[in-house]
Amino acid sequence: MVGGGIVGLSTAYALTELGATVRVYERGVPGDGQSGGESRIFRHAHDDARLVALARASRAIWTQWAERAGTELVSSDGAVAIGPAVERRLAVLEKVGGVPVRRIDGTQLHSLLPPLAGYDGPAMLDQAGGAIRTRAAIGALTGWLGERLVADEVLAVRSTGNGRAEVLTGGGRAEHSTVVVCAGRGTAGLARGVGLALPVRLSAHVRLTFAVRQPAPRLACLQDSSGAFGETGTYAAALPGNRYYGVGLSESVGVDPDGGFADPGELTALADRAVAYVRRALPGLDPAPVGYRHCWVTRVPWSDDGFATWQQEGLVFVAGHNLFKQAPAIGRALARLALGEQPEVDLGPECRLGAGS
Repeated sequence: MVGGGIVGLSTAYALTELGATVRVYERGVPGDGQSGGESRIFRHAHDDARLVALARASRAIWTQWAERAGTELVSSDGAVAIGPAVERRLAVLEKVGGVPVRRIDGTQLHSLLPPLAGYDGPAMLDQAGGAIRTRAAIGALTGWLGERLVADEVLAVRSTGNGRAEVLTGGGRAEHSTVVVCAGRGTAGLARGVGLALPVRLSAHVRLTFAVRQPAPRLACLQDSSGAFGETGTYAAALPGNRYYGVGLSESVGVDPDGGFADPGELTALADRAVAYVRRALPGLDPAPVGYRHCWVTRVPWSDDGFATWQQEGLVFVAGHNLFKQAPAIGRALARLALGEQPEVDLGPECRLGAGS
C-alpha cells in the first residue's frame, strides 16, 4: 500500500483479514492528509444507486469496527439534507432499499439540528447517518496494523515485468506481488511515471470549526443544496461532544498544474463565505471560527462523489473524492482486487461510479 489515509488503511486492514502480508508506506502522519480533521459526514444519499449500496455495506463495517475498537466511530445523531437534491436522492434511496430514510418537516428538522435557522422546504433524515469520528477511526486502524506501517516516502512505483511491482522509497527498494496506490494528490504523479494519465482535478478546500452556543444532545449532520441561505452547496458535521460544528462549502479553489495557487486569497475568500453562511443559516453557532482545516481535493470529472481504479500489471491506482464514509467497503473491494479476485462492484473508470444513471 502506498498512502496511509483512510482508504489505504482500510484496504490494508481488509488484506490482513484475508490473511495477506501487508506493508503500508506513508511519508507523514497516517490520516493527516486528505483524511485529516475531526469529523466527516456519513450519509447514504447519493445520485448513483451503486454508491448507495456501497454506503450501506460500509455502514455495517463501521459498526463492526466500532465493536472491535470499543468506541463510537459514527455518531447516532443522523444526517439531514435540505433543498432540491432531497427529492432526487430520495428516489435513488427508495430504489435501492434497506436504508432508514424519511422526509421531515421544519419542526422535526429543528429538533434534529437546533442551530439551524427556520426552514420549511424539502428536507429528509438519514437515520443511520451521522458524524464519523475520524481520529478514532484512524487511531483504531493504525493500531490494528501496527508495525505494518512504514514511515517512508515513495518516489516511484513500476511493474517489473514478471507479474510483480517495485516500490522505490527514500530508504530503499522493495518488490511486492501487488502495489495499491492511494496517495491522494500524489497518486496521479505516480501513475504518470508508468504511463497512465489519470483524469484527476486537483484543487484546495477549507473547512471551518465553530463553537455551538448551546450544545445539544443531538446535532445531526447537514447537507444544504437549498440556496435559502445564500449558498447551494454546504455541508456540516459535529465534532465529538457536540460542542463544535465543522462547516464547509462544497466549492474548492483550483490550482496550477504544479500545485501552486494563482491567487491564494481565493482560499481565504472561500472561508469568508463559509462564515457569512453560518451567520445566515446557523445562528446557533458563534460565527467566529475557532479552527481551520485546509486540504487538497482530488476529483474525477464525472462526479464530486465519484472514484475509480486504474490498473497495470501489479499496480492499482485509486483516486476520487468524498471517500471517507465509503472507505470500509472500498477497502474490502480493493483488497479483493489486489489478490486477483473480482470485487462485487466494478471499480474501473469506464463505470463512472458516482455519475448516476
